[in-house]
Amino acid sequence: MNNFRFIIVGFFILILSLKTTGQGFGTLRGVVVDSTSGEALAFCNVFLAELNTGASTDNRGYFLIGSLPARRGYSLQVSYMGYTSRTIKVNISDNKITHLQIKLNPSTIQLQTVEKIGERKIEQNATDISIERITIKELETLPKGVEVDIFRSLQYLPGVRSTGDVSARYYVRGGSSNQNLVLLNGVTVYNPFHALGMFSVIDPEIINSFEFYKGGFPAEFGDRLSSVLNLVSKNGNKYNYSAKASTSLLTGKLLVEGPIPSGSFIVSGRKSYSTEILKKFLNDKNAPFDFYDLSFKVNLQTADFGEGATLTLHGFLSNDKLVNDNPQKEDFRWTNNLFGLQWFQVYDGPFFSELNLAISNFEGEVIPNFSNSRPRENTVQDVSLDFDFNYMLDTKDEIKVGLFANGINSSLKQTSGGGASSDISDFGTKMGMYAKYRFLRYDNFGLDIGSRLNVVGITKAGNFTFEPRITFTYNILPFVTLKGAWGLFNQEVTTLTNENEVISLYEPWVINPEYMKLSRATHYTAGIDIDFADGLVLKFETYYNIMHNIATYNDSKKYPEDPDLIPATGESYGGETMIRYKSGPVNITASYALAYAYKETEDWLYYPKYDSRNTLNLSLEYDFGNEWRASAVWFYSTGLPFTPLIGYYDKMQIGSYYEQWYIYDSYSPYSILGDKNISRLPDYHRLDINLSKKFNIGPLSLSFDLSIVNVYDRKNIFYYKRDTGERVNMLPFLPTGTIKVEI
Repeated sequence: MNNFRFIIVGFFILILSLKTTGQGFGTLRGVVVDSTSGEALAFCNVFLAELNTGASTDNRGYFLIGSLPARRGYSLQVSYMGYTSRTIKVNISDNKITHLQIKLNPSTIQLQTVEKIGERKIEQNATDISIERITIKELETLPKGVEVDIFRSLQYLPGVRSTGDVSARYYVRGGSSNQNLVLLNGVTVYNPFHALGMFSVIDPEIINSFEFYKGGFPAEFGDRLSSVLNLVSKNGNKYNYSAKASTSLLTGKLLVEGPIPSGSFIVSGRKSYSTEILKKFLNDKNAPFDFYDLSFKVNLQTADFGEGATLTLHGFLSNDKLVNDNPQKEDFRWTNNLFGLQWFQVYDGPFFSELNLAISNFEGEVIPNFSNSRPRENTVQDVSLDFDFNYMLDTKDEIKVGLFANGINSSLKQTSGGGASSDISDFGTKMGMYAKYRFLRYDNFGLDIGSRLNVVGITKAGNFTFEPRITFTYNILPFVTLKGAWGLFNQEVTTLTNENEVISLYEPWVINPEYMKLSRATHYTAGIDIDFADGLVLKFETYYNIMHNIATYNDSKKYPEDPDLIPATGESYGGETMIRYKSGPVNITASYALAYAYKETEDWLYYPKYDSRNTLNLSLEYDFGNEWRASAVWFYSTGLPFTPLIGYYDKMQIGSYYEQWYIYDSYSPYSILGDKNISRLPDYHRLDINLSKKFNIGPLSLSFDLSIVNVYDRKNIFYYKRDTGERVNMLPFLPTGTIKVEI
C-alpha cells in the first residue's frame, strides 16, 4: 500500500507541476442544455469560427476550450441534432475562465436537415475509434419488435451479433455476452434483461446519453473483456412539471418530472400487462411473464454543497417473474436493485471532479417444481466507491486520474447435470487507480494513453496487475483520418453459461474461483474514416482480439470435487465497413461485417454459438415533414453454428432398487450429438419497417408508432428440438404499435 500512496501523490504533483500561466490566453467553459427542460445536451458541437477550432460536450453537457488568445471577441457556433443552432458572441479574458450556459431550442424544421449541421466533425483529433453514440431520437425511428429497445438496437451495428430474434443478448466482436459491461449512471447492471433475455430492462425514455464501446475502451472503464455500454439517465425538467404515458402491446409506462427547490427530479415506471404478444417470440407457446422496472433521479445544485457542486441521488429497480400454472414446469424469478449517490464539482480552474458511491444487487432463482430442471439460486452484492479528477492544460492536453474500490459478494447454489451439488460463494475486494493523458495540442493528431493499476484484485490472480491502453487519431488529409487502438483488459467475474444449451434462459454470476488464472484479453484495432462532401461518410475498422483463461462452464462435471469452471482461450478477428449518406430528409446507411471467432476448451477448438461469418445491414430513413417519419431496415447474415443431432439410442433408466421395474419398460430414447457447433443453420434475412407521427392537441402531445417485423414472413430457423428434431422458427410477420401521450 505504501507504493500505492506514492503513485497517487506522484500523479497529483504531476498535475500541479504541469499547470501553466501562459500570458495573453484564456479558457472558455460552458454547459449546453435544452431550453425547455434544462436537460444536458451530450456530445453536441461548439465551434469558434475565427480560430477554426472547437469541442464536443461530454455526457453532462460540459465543454472546455483552452489556450484561446485573450482580450478579443469570438463567434461561438453551437449545434445539436434536432435543435436550432445558435451563434453567441463571447469575450475571452486574460488568464481567466469564461463560463457560459447555453440554451438551445428544439427545432420545428425537418430533423435530417438539423442533423447535418449538428454532426459536422468539430474535434478532428478526437480519439474515438470503435465508439458508437446513438441518440434516443434515432432509436425511436428504428422498427421495433414490440417497443423501443436499447439492446435490440445495438444488433443493427456492424460487429454486434445476437443468436436470434427471441433474445436481446448481444455479442461483440467474438466476445461472449458476459464480457459486456452495462453501466447505468456509472453503476454495473448485472442482469439487464426482462423476460429471460427477450428485452432490455432499461427503458429508453429515461436515457439522456448513450455511448457504446465495441473494443479498445479507455482506462476509465474496466472489469470486462469485450465491450462497454455507458448509459446516463435524464436529470428531469428544471423549469416545468410534465408527464408522459405510453402503451404498447406488452407494457404500459408512466414518467413524471419537474423542478424542486435548487434542482429537479424524474420518476419513471414500466409494467407488463399482457404477454399475448410474447407467444410470437416463443413459437406460439404460453409465456406467463410478469415484470416491471422503476427508476428515479434527484438533482440538487445549491450553495450549501459549495459553488459549482451538483449532488445527485439515483436508483433503479426491476423485478421479473415467470410462474407456470403447470407444476411440471419450472418457475423463474430475478431482481435488480441499484442505488447511487454522485457529487459532481466544477472548480474555478479548468478541471472537474466526480465522486460516486453505489450499490448494485442482483438475485435470481430457478424453482424446478416437479420438472427435470436443476434448482439454482444466485445473489450478487456489489458496493463501489469511485473518485475521478479531470484537468485541462493550457496546451489543450488533458489529464484524467481516478481511484476505485469495490467489494463483491457472490453466491450460487445449484445442481449440475451429473447430479452433483455445488455451493459457489465468495467475497472479493478490488482497489486501484487509473490514469491517462490525452495529447490534444495539435489539431490533426490526438493520443490517449493510460493504464489501470489493480493494487488489490477481487481474486488473488488480479493483485497488482496493469491494464495499459493506447488510442490515437491522425488526420493525413482534412477529410481522411487514420485511427488505432491497443489495450489489455481483465475480468474477474463471470456467468455459468452452458454452451450446449440451445437457449440460455438463466446465466448466474460468480466470482472466478481461486484455482482459475486471471481472465485477460488483448485488443488490436485499426481504422480509417473518410468524410466526403455532401453528407457522405465512409468508415472502416479491422480488429484482432485474443483472450486467455476465459472462465467456461464445466458441463461434464460429475462429482462434487470436479471444478465448476475450466479455462478456455478465444480468438476473433474481422473487418467492418459502414457508409452513411445524409441529405435533407434522407438518411441512408449500409454496413457490412466479415468476422471470425474461435474458442478452445480442453484442446478442443470450436466455433462459439454466436459466430457468424457475414452480416449486412441496409437502412433507409425519410422525414416527410409535419412530424411524419418512416424507416426500413433489411438485415442479412450467414447461418450460426449448432451442434447437430446424429442419432438416438435406447438408454436404460434404472429406478429405485426397492421398487419393482421391468426391463422392457425401462428404456427411453437418448440423443447422440455430433461435434460441437460443427454445422451451420441456413442464412438469415429479414425486412422491418416503421411509420411514426407526432402532433399536438391543445396541451397534449401525441405520438403514434407502427412497426412491422419480418415484412415478407421469412421462415428463419431458430433451432432444432433435440428430443424430436422438430424445426423451430424465429419471429413471423409481426405488426406492432405504440401510443404515447405527453402533457
